[in-house]
Amino acid sequence: MKFNEIPQIHRNARRAKEILSILAKYGLAQWLRDSDPGFLKSRFVSYDGEKLQGLSQEVRIRMALTELGTTFIKLGQMLSTRADLISPELAAELGKLQQDTPADSPEVVRETIMAELGKPPEEIYASFTDTPLASASIGQVHLATLPGGEEVVVKIQHAGIADTIEKDLDILLALGRASEKLNEEIRLYQPSLVLAEFRKNLLRELDYKRERSNLQAFTRNFEKDETVHIPVAYPEFSNFKVLTMEKLEGFSLAKSELLEAEHIDCNELVRRGANLYLEMIFRDGFYHADPHPGNLYVMSDNVIGLIDCGMVGRLDTKPRELFESLLESFVQKDVEQLTDTCTKLGIVPKDLDREALQSEIEEFMSENLSNSLEDLDMSSLFNDLTSIIRKHRIVTKPSISLLMKVLIMLEGTARLLNPSFSLSELAEPYFHKIAERKYGPERLFRQLQRNIKDWEILIKSLPRDLSSMLERIRRGTFDVNLEHRKLDVVVNRMTYGIITAALFLGSSLLMAQNIQPIAWGMSVPGAVGTVLSLIMGYRLVRSIGQSGGLNSKP
Repeated sequence: MKFNEIPQIHRNARRAKEILSILAKYGLAQWLRDSDPGFLKSRFVSYDGEKLQGLSQEVRIRMALTELGTTFIKLGQMLSTRADLISPELAAELGKLQQDTPADSPEVVRETIMAELGKPPEEIYASFTDTPLASASIGQVHLATLPGGEEVVVKIQHAGIADTIEKDLDILLALGRASEKLNEEIRLYQPSLVLAEFRKNLLRELDYKRERSNLQAFTRNFEKDETVHIPVAYPEFSNFKVLTMEKLEGFSLAKSELLEAEHIDCNELVRRGANLYLEMIFRDGFYHADPHPGNLYVMSDNVIGLIDCGMVGRLDTKPRELFESLLESFVQKDVEQLTDTCTKLGIVPKDLDREALQSEIEEFMSENLSNSLEDLDMSSLFNDLTSIIRKHRIVTKPSISLLMKVLIMLEGTARLLNPSFSLSELAEPYFHKIAERKYGPERLFRQLQRNIKDWEILIKSLPRDLSSMLERIRRGTFDVNLEHRKLDVVVNRMTYGIITAALFLGSSLLMAQNIQPIAWGMSVPGAVGTVLSLIMGYRLVRSIGQSGGLNSKP
């Protein structure tokens, strides 16, 4: 398969050439080079071995993704949550990916606001600062004031970034499909499915209307919690590429020097921040998916503020139950349950060695779960379990992988402020709530309601169906249709073999009894029957041999 035959790459040939050239420069295109050397020789720049000498493959991958730009940085950040697909070392390296993108000019920003909100910034805001506070991969942030006097920040998407991302996503999907065809090992991890999920999430992140909706959902979920503050979003000053929201008074957790200067109680702050995430995960099933220190604000009275809500995670019923089963098996130290749960976490290879998996999980439990619950290291626990899952080529559901990564990041962020922090100790009450929800009367009542509905449907339909069936029996029109797939050949061979055996036995008896007529001292009917049975037996054996032998499946 030639890559220039792939429509997406051919359509975006210049960008495709740039991507492949950068991959080659960092020594990351060996599988491409092996598959189509003629194509690559004409398009790849030479590999700069001197410049990259001594760097690990993980570092080179991070450098290549950074040079490739926004789409690939986002891809790397997503893959950092998928240690089941890549090595833990690479996942840790990709977790360092950040990007400060050059800001758009004030003229470009003005055009974007005009296109999205229908008016220039001076007619929308009482004041608008041309110089941005920050510029990230997708957008930049400006300070502004609303006509009512409220101080706000305005997120404005970079001009043209959506088109660039669309092109990159097309090329990535084409490369993902190609890699599946060229490399059997890659095929096991189904990169095209992973990339399709990544495409969906990244396109959602481009839509600032979704982020505004996320802010409003978090506000509803924590409206009664005075220790948490979510920025107010202003729909009338927002659209697809522009988001206006409240400016939080405070500073991010990343500014550790201000924590000391303000004499902040870090222990209490850490507990509040961690509890915020545990509530989002275990209570709401809807959580902020990027808990690095820069997204958590310290406000007055140690109130926690949450910003940058474009990336969120959702726990639907099935993934929630799987994750709760995972935690339950940790608490109860149940090897069998944990093994069962791991096989349900996602796509399992057909040749999975369950005994080997259970043996490794038993060893994993004896090493990691020998201490009390409050002494558990959640980061180490999830990292080790992910290594086992990856070793057995189990591809976990994206929602489960993301949740484990968020909990690992949460514990890491908390320990920056309090090295002795234990997420498992703080989460212990939630573990008990999980058990209560799973075995409590409320869930049993819901199951009973569902069963009653099923029985109600059955009771309503059963009399009518029985009456119809009895009527058809009385009329003699009741038929039972049985479909035997691929049994006709087996039955025919069996019948043929029985006839052959009967003919052989009968002919042998005729010869033994010297039944007339006799020729050359043998019974003629017995001899003829024996010869016929031998011919039939030969044909049967030959037919079995042609179909694959005695051990072949019908």
